[in-house]
Amino acid sequence: MYVSRLALDHYRSWGSVVVDLEPGVNVLHGENGLGKTNIVEAVEVLSTGTSHRTSSSLPLVERGASKAVIRANVTEPAEDGSSPARVTTYEATIAARGANRARVNSGASQYLRDIVGRVPSVAFTPDDQRLVAGEPAARRNFLDQAGALLVPRYAERLQQFTRVARQRAALLKQLGAREGSFDAALSGLEVWTGQFIETGVELTRVRAGVVDRLAGPFSRIYGRLASGRGEAALAYAPSFVEVVEADDDPRPAIAAHFQRLYAGEVSRGVNLIGPQRDDLALTLDGMPARDFASNGEMWTMALALKMALYEVTAAERGVRPIVILDDVFAQLDERRREQILGFASTQDQVLVTAAAAGDIPGNREAHIIDVAALRRDADA
Repeated sequence: MYVSRLALDHYRSWGSVVVDLEPGVNVLHGENGLGKTNIVEAVEVLSTGTSHRTSSSLPLVERGASKAVIRANVTEPAEDGSSPARVTTYEATIAARGANRARVNSGASQYLRDIVGRVPSVAFTPDDQRLVAGEPAARRNFLDQAGALLVPRYAERLQQFTRVARQRAALLKQLGAREGSFDAALSGLEVWTGQFIETGVELTRVRAGVVDRLAGPFSRIYGRLASGRGEAALAYAPSFVEVVEADDDPRPAIAAHFQRLYAGEVSRGVNLIGPQRDDLALTLDGMPARDFASNGEMWTMALALKMALYEVTAAERGVRPIVILDDVFAQLDERRREQILGFASTQDQVLVTAAAAGDIPGNREAHIIDVAALRRDADA
């Protein structure tokens, strides 16, 4: 599978641009500030419904525009292995306000979440070290992108939970603004709490399954990359810990937990427990990697995590995801450059961004794209 043509309208810094791509290695070369990352990020958004760079859709839309449009012609081998290959056009419309929409082959409009995962991709970025050293939000974003690739309708489950969580938080804020007792409104809060628990338990169970599938490959790949020096492990750290600890239905225990938290939630106006506070536990030789791993070990763990996602997606989906290498060569030492180049060299399509000539992979067959020329054409 590979993207043969990518067209963007009002996407971040690009008013309009068309990029022709080829199977194998494609290098988008140009100085910083030209919009290289914006181009490859669009593939990530089409693939997973989200970007590792932002938690909302608004920054993806060019300033002053009401929406951004991503169109991609995706070439896939025919199911019976014969030629010609099948070409599908995917279109994603990112709204500055409102729901994001999508079309396939100019068909009926549907939600973006309905096509998420059909064009699988895995992105390696300069921010990947945050998956180990950063705040839980970065790891939850990775978990959600993994879910989008591995679990049908994961994006729909996540959106349902997010909607309920926002409604419940809004009610908590309203209750906190009232003077005196909030007992009269407690029934309304309990209704939203029930929905919060239902959707949260379902999301927690799905996430637990995703982490279980990634944990083994992650440990094995880290061992290979680190040449056997240290044992890395990955585990799910859910906020609804009752889901993984309880032998039976966890919902009564979670409901009792909420009963003890109501007053504190109302005073703060936030949901104090739930999947919005989930985390991933990464350890090295049994110790928290965030506190005890070296900078180099963290980079290796981050590479292993992304490679594990690639491996599991390829095995379960039967198609090799598009690999995005966004300015990673400037961040890595020579040994890790060689590791990621060795991995990328066997993939169906690789999209590389590079600012300096020395950061361009030494692949004679690479398709070099001059981003400065794209910018001149776009601005003409």
